[in-house]
Amino acid sequence: MRFIAHRNTFFPIKAEKSGVKWSEPKIILCSFFAILFPSALLLTLPVFSVTGLSFTDALFTATSAISVTGLGVVDTGTHFRASGKILLLFLMQIGGLGQMTLSAILLYMFGQRLSLRQQALTKEALGQDKSINIKRLVEHIIVFAIIAELLGFIFLAIRWVPEMGWKQGLFAALFHAVSAFNNAGFSLFSDSLSSYATDPMITFTIAGLIISGGLGFTVISDIRRNFSNGFHHLQLHTKLMLLATPCLLIFGTLMFWLLEHNNPNTLGQLDLGQQWLVAFFQSVTARTAGFNSVDISMFTQGAFFIMIILMLIGAGSTSTGGGIKVSTFVVVAVATWSFLRQRPHVILFKRTVPSRTVTKCLAIIVISGIILALAMFALMLTENAPFEQIMFETISAFATVGLTAGLTANLSEAGKYIMIVVMVIGRIGPLTLAYLLAKPKPTLLKYPEDNVLAG
Repeated sequence: MRFIAHRNTFFPIKAEKSGVKWSEPKIILCSFFAILFPSALLLTLPVFSVTGLSFTDALFTATSAISVTGLGVVDTGTHFRASGKILLLFLMQIGGLGQMTLSAILLYMFGQRLSLRQQALTKEALGQDKSINIKRLVEHIIVFAIIAELLGFIFLAIRWVPEMGWKQGLFAALFHAVSAFNNAGFSLFSDSLSSYATDPMITFTIAGLIISGGLGFTVISDIRRNFSNGFHHLQLHTKLMLLATPCLLIFGTLMFWLLEHNNPNTLGQLDLGQQWLVAFFQSVTARTAGFNSVDISMFTQGAFFIMIILMLIGAGSTSTGGGIKVSTFVVVAVATWSFLRQRPHVILFKRTVPSRTVTKCLAIIVISGIILALAMFALMLTENAPFEQIMFETISAFATVGLTAGLTANLSEAGKYIMIVVMVIGRIGPLTLAYLLAKPKPTLLKYPEDNVLAG
């Protein structure tokens, strides 16, 4: 018999008849692979691509789509037939909403109720630790995703239908709306969105979709329920996201403009207004979206470094984006500041952050650092490329961003599999992997305290 703890009350969950106990991380990982491998096999079929794909390239592409990364070893717009693009569109939607959310949707559609185990998994995937109505939350997520993508589709169609015609324009609008909202970064254009770098309608529509998808579904749900009552009624996580997100966007925009406005290969040949527009878009897309409106490989070293930082921080928890998450970064930063000021607790918006949450955030950063270091070292052995390019590409894959400095298209066979593993870990989360490997065993046993010298 297994138990789920909720507010110090334990609810029993019936074990599987076979007697095999599947942990939550194992279920999440297996559900990911259950979609990934059949999709990869489909992409190898001639009906989905123009010239065919090897299984390795198909697996890489499917992983990139379902992990909403956007890295590609082939050009999406020219290599795939319409059926292949539609398959990628569905994979991006599945990856963005999450397997647990979609499983709940299917069960509700067929009139089935979620078991306690399924409710626990869905709550964990959506970052919910309170007694909430899962069915209602899932409904809100679907409604919000549909509305956001529909609005994006309309604005993009208004711009692209006159230019491309009804059929091509409507499909391009739908594909990019889904890709942007789910922070996937796949584009039907060979230069991503570089041709529309100075187009305000395309820029702000795509940016709006990226930001709305990157805030997190729980944030949107909380805003819908409580915003009319005032900012102070919002959950702590929501307040943090609403403050930190614009701060990161402003920081990125300012830094990109300062570092690139004299660079003739990026912003240097644009007028002042266009420079700020492009700088803003790159600040938005660096936070796990993966579109680019300028050639990333032409960035100065300073801008390159700023983009790596933004990619690593990523988007919000329970969002369509990746990275270590904004809340993780803020909690660790505030915890460090509290330690330097010799304060015993981490305080945010007059609320104390539990020590368990602080430890969890520190663990995410440490585990992420170990995974990235191992992946970078492995790529150094398999690829003949500069270190900064390897580092950029690895962090881009881990944070499910999809921006490339040119290495992905030239990866060796071994390098592709390394990046596949990094993308999978980045999507399911480093803690999920750690729980899967470490097999946690909670205990109430406590030993006497003793000091360790640090620093």
